[in-house]
Amino acid sequence: MPTVRMYSTHVCPYCTMAESLLNKKAVQITKIFVDDNPDEMEKMMKISGRRTVPQIFIGEHHVGGYDDLAALEKDGKLDPLLQ
Repeated sequence: MPTVRMYSTHVCPYCTMAESLLNKKAVQITKIFVDDNPDEMEKMMKISGRRTVPQIFIGEHHVGGYDDLAALEKDGKLDPLLQ
């Protein structure tokens, strides 16, 4: 199973929803809190091209935010990425 990284903040409801969806898949998530570390925020923006959270990576694949993750799940494309 690939590593799942999620750039997050402590008060983000979309981050909580993304974590809940991934937990239902029994996926271990490495959370990186950008509100605690501005350097991680800069890194997230550089590698994702976005400034909002969550930003989710499955392995080296940039999924995007919660809406992108939910769309993958709806289309049946999330499980293959997690294999």
